Order: sequence, then C-alpha cells, then structure tokens
Amino acid sequence: MIKSLLTLCLFLTLVSLSAQMTPEEVVQKQLESYNNRDIEGFMSVIDENVTMHDFTTGEITLEGYDACKKVYSDLLEASPKLHSKILTRTVFDNKVIDHEYITGRKGSDTPIELVLIYEVHREKITKMTVLRKQE
Repeated sequence: MIKSLLTLCLFLTLVSLSAQMTPEEVVQKQLESYNNRDIEGFMSVIDENVTMHDFTTGEITLEGYDACKKVYSDLLEASPKLHSKILTRTVFDNKVIDHEYITGRKGSDTPIELVLIYEVHREKITKMTVLRKQE
C-alpha cells in the first residue's frame, strides 16, 4: 500500500513538472490575452513583484502586480482595436525577446514598434524591459 502511494506521488510530481509552461508559452499566453483584451488572463502570468524597465535609461517605469494591472486595464479599456503582432521572437533560456508591431493603441491609427524583453521565473513574468524606436 505504501509503495503504491509513493509511486502515485512520484507519478503526480512528474506529471506536474512536465505540465509546466515554458517561458515562451508564458509570454504567448500573455500576448494572446493582450490581443483578446482579457485582463485576467494577462495578469495570470504576471508575478506579484513584476518590474518594467526602460531599456535606454534603465529606469523602472512600473513596479508591482497592482500597478501593472492598473496600467494594462486602463490601456485595454482605452484601446478597443488593440492588437500586437510578433515580427520576430527569440527565446534564450528564461528570456523571451519579442519585436512587436502594435496597432490600435488608445484609438490611434499610428502603429508603434517595440522590442520587449521578458524574464520568466516559475511560469510568471518577473521583468519586462521595453526598447522603443528613436523618433
């Protein structure tokens, strides 16, 4: 009986480990939720201590789960046609680097391009670094 329980526990542990999302899957879920304007899905992969950084200055521009939810809730509400298309994606260890082409941001017809570097730990995005094109 004990051997059976130990075998079952080992099996469940292995299933649990294999069921974990890769960093790319985490970022893809965040992107799909963003495009579907689904704030709960978006936030489901955001760490409670998430930070967002400006690549050029190194400045922290957003800090914490609540601040992130507020910023993205407001953005999604103000952007009924918001859509991000990935132009290129590079995955390197726990980092995902997306070159994004975004349309419909805050009702604007002017598309923007960004490079976002996501750091993922334990199926949560812990850090986002944003690189904007110099105009």
